[in-house]
Amino acid sequence: MDTAITKEMYKEMGIDEKVFSFGQEIAESLKERFEEIDRVAEYNQLKVVHAMQQCRASEACLYASSGYGYNDVGRDTLEEIYAATFHTESALVRPQIACGTHALAVALAGNLRPGDELLSPVGKPYDTLEEVIGIRPSNGSLAEYGVSYRQVDLLEDGAFDFENIKKAINEKTKLVTIQRSKGYQTRPTLSVARIGQLISFIKEIKPDVICMVDNCYGEFVETIEPTDVGADLIVGSLIKNPGGGLAPIGGYIAGKKEYVDNAAYRLTSPGLGKEVGATLGVNQSFYQGFFLAPTVTASALKGAIFAANVYERLGFAVVPNSTESRHDIIQAVTFGAPEKVIAFCKGIQAAAPIDSYVDPEPWAMPGYDSDVIMAAGAFVQGSSIELSADGPIKPPYAVYFQGGLTWQHAKLGIMMSLQKLYEKGLVELS
Repeated sequence: MDTAITKEMYKEMGIDEKVFSFGQEIAESLKERFEEIDRVAEYNQLKVVHAMQQCRASEACLYASSGYGYNDVGRDTLEEIYAATFHTESALVRPQIACGTHALAVALAGNLRPGDELLSPVGKPYDTLEEVIGIRPSNGSLAEYGVSYRQVDLLEDGAFDFENIKKAINEKTKLVTIQRSKGYQTRPTLSVARIGQLISFIKEIKPDVICMVDNCYGEFVETIEPTDVGADLIVGSLIKNPGGGLAPIGGYIAGKKEYVDNAAYRLTSPGLGKEVGATLGVNQSFYQGFFLAPTVTASALKGAIFAANVYERLGFAVVPNSTESRHDIIQAVTFGAPEKVIAFCKGIQAAAPIDSYVDPEPWAMPGYDSDVIMAAGAFVQGSSIELSADGPIKPPYAVYFQGGLTWQHAKLGIMMSLQKLYEKGLVELS
């Protein structure tokens, strides 16, 4: 298609000619890199289809169940498909899991008992997990149930502090939680290979410790997952990568059968576990979303790389940087000023298909220790595989961009974020 026609469409949507030219030049330079992303997506697409065929997914799997949900063939087969895709013994994939934090809480509470200790060898966990653990006091936290917590921070260069990790592991250490993505931090995301190195080190010290990986934002970014390198459990949200933008709710826990079963007893009830839990009509969205997940993830990844290149060119610190290998779909940009974070998020919102006319503002969100601004005009509320951005309004004033069901929409989002910054005189385009 003639670039002039596309340029005119961007203009009609409010993108200045200077912003368009700046973005277009960067997008053109990324074609070779995007081809590699497409190769990974192709492999992962084949992996998912192979698992669906292997597990004999049928039309009957797409139907709904109600009430207790006994013998829900669609639910049970989907869990087999997740286990086959992630190369695990078992999986729990349920609409009753409200979000990623809930999935993590279920996995932790199901596998920890009073007197046990939880260890994070990668520093502070994501903000909402602080209350689950009891780092910040909260009703029903693990701390209230007698589970202690220990943390080893990463070294200044982002490397594992192996010496202090070894010292931290003791007779009470029952479970090690490894957060793959960065959360509201500007540390590097952990590659699957690095996660495997860490798990191997920990297992040498204490072979029976449970190694759990918070896999949120990382699924299908690489050709392997943490369960391919020794993780006993991986946990994630269906309104992120594996839901493919179609899952309306839900989360998953996959890994060794014993630990998945323990989580299921916590999610439903002791004695019932995975046997109950109606799917209430979401099976088709879960199946179709998982089928689309590799290519949707690839689109979001392209958007993140585009964002890194745009904002690094403008002189902002970005993590990962414009050339680093990618291990999740999140792009952090440190702006150093709250008005820039807010302008960026307003641009992302203005590019949304839903609620594009709404102006996001910082507010006191539950589970966070500062005001947070969130931009997400999504088909599914809070779906961060869709075009979205958020950030806490506190130093270093970094914004976290993710998602985009298509590369073209992710591109528009970044162009619109740049437009808002440009309009307010917060960036200069050469």
